[in-house]
Amino acid sequence: MALFATILIACIALQHIGFMVLEMFYWTKPLGLKVFRQSPEKAEISKVLAANQGLYNGFLAAGLIYGLTYWARGASLDIQSLFLSFIVVAGLYGGWSVSRRILLIQAVPAAVALALLWYLRLQYAQYD
Repeated sequence: MALFATILIACIALQHIGFMVLEMFYWTKPLGLKVFRQSPEKAEISKVLAANQGLYNGFLAAGLIYGLTYWARGASLDIQSLFLSFIVVAGLYGGWSVSRRILLIQAVPAAVALALLWYLRLQYAQYD
């Protein structure tokens, strides 16, 4: 179970690195236009906002990676929980305000990983 949670969190971190790259560097390119379903005109107008959003996605990925590599188990779970919570909230808001796709792509995987972490935390507490 712990291995599955670690793999899922690593995948979510990679996903957010992908969001960062798309939003910061490909927003106005054909790939970004297709992924985000934008017109070239709208993408050009919003490219600075998208780059800022991409930077935040990079911070979320960095937080998850930091949590995965931190040496103290309890603190590691806390760090991962914090950043997964940020992602769930952002995904819920994006799902409500922009597209339900965001809810499925961003919030659901993070919520599953968060539930797994909380389950693992309960399991570890039995042995402490």
